[in-house]
Amino acid sequence: MAPESEDGGEVGPAETAAEDSSSPPVAVQAEEPAAATEAEPGKASDGSAQDAGSSSLPEGLSLNYEEARALLGRLEFQKGNVEAALCVFDGIDLQAAIQQFQSSLSDKTPSKKGRPKSESPRSGTQNAASLVLEAIYLKSLSLQKLGKSTEAAHQCKSVLDSVESIFQNGAPDIEQKLQETVNKSVELLPEAWKQAGSYQEALSCYRRAFLIQWNLDEECCTRIQKRFAAFLLYGSVEWSPPSSASQIEGSFVPKNNVEEAILLLMILLRKWYQGKTHWDPSVMEHLTYALSLCGQPSIIAKHIEEVLPGIYPRTERWYTLALCYYATGQKEAALNFLRKSLNKHENPNDIMALLLAAKICSEECHLASEGVEYARRAIITAESSDAHLKSVGLHFLGSCLGKKSKIVSSDYQRSLLQTETLKSFTESIALDRNPDLIFDMGVQYAEQRNMHASLRCAKEFIDATGGSVSKGWRLLALVLSAQQRYSEAEVAIDAALDETAKWDQGSLLRIKAKLKVAQSSPMEAVEAYRALLALVQAQKNSSGSCKTDAEVCCLVPNQYKEVLFRLV
Repeated sequence: MAPESEDGGEVGPAETAAEDSSSPPVAVQAEEPAAATEAEPGKASDGSAQDAGSSSLPEGLSLNYEEARALLGRLEFQKGNVEAALCVFDGIDLQAAIQQFQSSLSDKTPSKKGRPKSESPRSGTQNAASLVLEAIYLKSLSLQKLGKSTEAAHQCKSVLDSVESIFQNGAPDIEQKLQETVNKSVELLPEAWKQAGSYQEALSCYRRAFLIQWNLDEECCTRIQKRFAAFLLYGSVEWSPPSSASQIEGSFVPKNNVEEAILLLMILLRKWYQGKTHWDPSVMEHLTYALSLCGQPSIIAKHIEEVLPGIYPRTERWYTLALCYYATGQKEAALNFLRKSLNKHENPNDIMALLLAAKICSEECHLASEGVEYARRAIITAESSDAHLKSVGLHFLGSCLGKKSKIVSSDYQRSLLQTETLKSFTESIALDRNPDLIFDMGVQYAEQRNMHASLRCAKEFIDATGGSVSKGWRLLALVLSAQQRYSEAEVAIDAALDETAKWDQGSLLRIKAKLKVAQSSPMEAVEAYRALLALVQAQKNSSGSCKTDAEVCCLVPNQYKEVLFRLV
């Protein structure tokens, strides 16, 4: 049954009542809400309706048709009857309710005396607005549960538009129940657009959440910022810059989605430093990923060092810092962190730290002996657990042994180490035929003057990488030139130049020039050096920190400098 009127009559169905939205509200006391039979879907029982009315409205405040439907719909939603609740919510005329709330606010002027603080002229209107707007929010939730995300987004947007319309200056000072509805709607709207596949709309809604004074609490604002940052990083959305109207003069304006995500994550970290929010490790994970995309490992290291002790386990912190410093080229600093982590009193069997330490040592001859120990410990640790990691350990062991063979004084020791190097590479390839491993094995064969085996490895590496990595072509050309097959080496270099980006052709052009010299073609060698110098000069102008003119001249043999610079 519909709510009763003052004279005991009944309010007609939704269609009849909606015909005149400007008519006076039906006076239904909050203590005596309308009865509803269980047989009628979308209607609540007497007791339930009375409880809802008592909890939602001040004593003695009357309900109009929209508010009664809002109460009944909320009861159905709380019971889990989503479709029944949706039927009740569909009868609410939001525009008519908004007009009524606006007129109520304009008509009610506070008296100068005789009114207690608890009886603010806005409180009754805010209670009514809260009831109806909560109903529309629940309607959008119902639509979302039924898989109608686009309709849910439109309904949720209407809640926020209504708040803006009723409260012209945003929502700086509204009662708690209405504020909760606003908070939930601001959170729900971008999520609904994302589920609907409207990513540009979601992007706009996220930004709108921070541009308008919604008076969001700190926790709600933090949740939205985290979701927005994750959306920018992983949502594959076509990014567009914020509107010029929302930009403050002199402030930082992000140029892409990653920069905007980093800005949000930095704000979240600052909140944590200031004690405004709880620590969330996902924030640092997102920030690490974003800064890695930008090639800024030093900033990652700075933030990890600023995190208070106890947030991360010490060994995990040291390993992450080692990765950051290694990425910036500070190998000694990275290795020092790993030495602390691999100490017998910390975590000596951490296989990832052992492999990283072995990799760093494999790049420097004076660290090769230390790297051999790390690699052997990693192999023992991975012996029965992970064949791939064991293969990586054998690879680094071979690289360290190869570096060590270059600094020993005895020919016998050198020969022994070279044999062990090839043995380690062979065992590693048996577990995982990795292209980089094949390349390193080809280099080792070349250093031992086994050109046929080296040529085989170079060709296999090119096949494995599809010819897209220039170092494979370079190795092939060097091996062919060592066999005095200069014309074939030149063909390999030309193929490499076709497959390699212009910016990465420097080493190939230098080899081509030397091949021309070996074939007694000085003018063609000059042309190759000329192209090399042009490339180096372009890189210098682009980065501002490339080679000096003296270093550039060192790339060209003395006998060709005069001819070259005369041509230039």
